[in-house]
Amino acid sequence: MSVANGTGGIDPAMPVENRDRDTQLAEMPTQAHPLARVLGLLGQVRELALALFLIIGGLIVNIYLPGFLGWTNFKVILLGMSFDAIIAVGMTILLVSGGFDLSVGAVMALGGTVTGMALGSGTPVAVAIAEGILVGALVGLVNGLVIARLGVNPLITTLGTMSVVNGAVLLLTAEQGVSNLPAVFSQPVGQDTPLGIQTPILVMAVIVLVGDILLRRSRFLRQNYYIGANIKSARLSGINVTRIQIFNYILVAGLSAVAGILTAARQSGISTNTGGPDALQVIAAVVIGGASLSGGEGTILGAFLGLFLLNAILNVISGLGINPDWGPVITGAVLVLAVTLDQLGRVVRLQGGWRGAGRHLLRMSRRG
Repeated sequence: MSVANGTGGIDPAMPVENRDRDTQLAEMPTQAHPLARVLGLLGQVRELALALFLIIGGLIVNIYLPGFLGWTNFKVILLGMSFDAIIAVGMTILLVSGGFDLSVGAVMALGGTVTGMALGSGTPVAVAIAEGILVGALVGLVNGLVIARLGVNPLITTLGTMSVVNGAVLLLTAEQGVSNLPAVFSQPVGQDTPLGIQTPILVMAVIVLVGDILLRRSRFLRQNYYIGANIKSARLSGINVTRIQIFNYILVAGLSAVAGILTAARQSGISTNTGGPDALQVIAAVVIGGASLSGGEGTILGAFLGLFLLNAILNVISGLGINPDWGPVITGAVLVLAVTLDQLGRVVRLQGGWRGAGRHLLRMSRRG
């Protein structure tokens, strides 16, 4: 009888019946079922899977809620998600690089507050908007320097920043928020409907489109995929990781401030609790759209579709007269499910397929 060869592997001459069962399974030719191949393709192209799900789900919902697929309702969904979608552009790029930011909701409130207070003191509209974006970007700069330069954990850093910024908003407004903003700001920035479409939707469309193209085509932004996949290899290949990481935090904070300014314009004011749940909603949408919390994956189109899905669910809840308090419950549950599926997908890829993943999970369960 043949034995293991000198390299510690299995001797090819060994009878198959004497080999380890795992080795036999690994060597057996596999023929993927057509359905499995289709599911695998959809898993690899998350945008396609989401788009199909939205179309099929929309057709079903429209049976029970006539008008759900109408243009009017479509605009309602787009308007509701427009502010978070702008933040999601920056968050996608950040997650692709392996970063994380929980302070986006607080920065959103800060950007709108600073702009509103500047307008109240007589500052011209363009200057007031620039001030709001600049303050938001400065928060991102602080996050980037602390995380990229000092190596502090992103979760802890941005959690602390969120608390600081929330406190700053309360102090600046004496816990009253900002209200009664001038029409010269509110009308054109947040309430006008050029081409029959609200301004925030148009701004969102431009930022999402430009962001998606740049992340796919721009050499500078595409370096985030290498950083997220393997930061050490990215450094060795000559990528200026620190500079890109700082830029990412400035970008997501600046876009959060833009979302806050649009919110203030839309509502002619902004409250101190604006943006509270937005970080969770945005992260959930980005992960649903195909981004990985461990970095290296994700697209802005996928994040947009993921956010559209979440807002469509909330729209259905409202249309069916269900208690809106179920909204956060569903968002949290979807986030947990998306992260779980993301982790399972990583195991499948690392183990070379579903069969290898099954064996790996079985071994892990036995160790537990």
